[in-house]
Amino acid sequence: MPTVPMTPAPHPESRIRIIALGDELLAGVGDARALGWLGRAVASEQGADSRIDVFTAALPAQSSADLAERWDEDVQRRFSTRGQADGSIDHRVVVAMGRGDLEAGISLARSRLNLAKILDGLERLRIPAFVVGPPPSRDPGSTSSVRELSAAFEDVCSRRRVPFVDTVGGLTGHDQWESDLARSPGDHPGQTGYGLMAWLVLHAGFGSWLGTSS
Repeated sequence: MPTVPMTPAPHPESRIRIIALGDELLAGVGDARALGWLGRAVASEQGADSRIDVFTAALPAQSSADLAERWDEDVQRRFSTRGQADGSIDHRVVVAMGRGDLEAGISLARSRLNLAKILDGLERLRIPAFVVGPPPSRDPGSTSSVRELSAAFEDVCSRRRVPFVDTVGGLTGHDQWESDLARSPGDHPGQTGYGLMAWLVLHAGFGSWLGTSS
């Protein structure tokens, strides 16, 4: 996993606005607490002053092509030009890449280009990005394909010095993750699985990226 680049700490009085893009896993589908991994990670970094606001744009079964098509509009609709101008809002974008490319039959080359389009666009807007890769499926036969997809996404991020979380590498073969998926009616985790994803995100430097912890 590449080293997470340090970002300047936000002004102590500014609000941190996370704009999150992804699929149903980003929305926490299947989580009885309705927090998902993002809610848990943010809660861990929130602090007593509660400066972090989360604006989620999640849609079911999203592929990288879907995200590349809609990211700009979704970010712009949640972006505060006034907040940026006066320094009252520090914008950040979380991009949660799912397994949708495998179901859609998108090539690895095209998957790379789609993520690159999103990250390059965010760079032009000067908005820091944090990318979370796809987790393992309940179908063991697809694990190698998920690994290849995740590696492609990670390479795109590494070339741009954007932090990336390899969830498939961290969760494949994990007893608690696999047990959680086995209990799920769909191909998504429950409270335990989302907690594990949040742990990976936090230990990949989420707080350093936000500027809320070292």
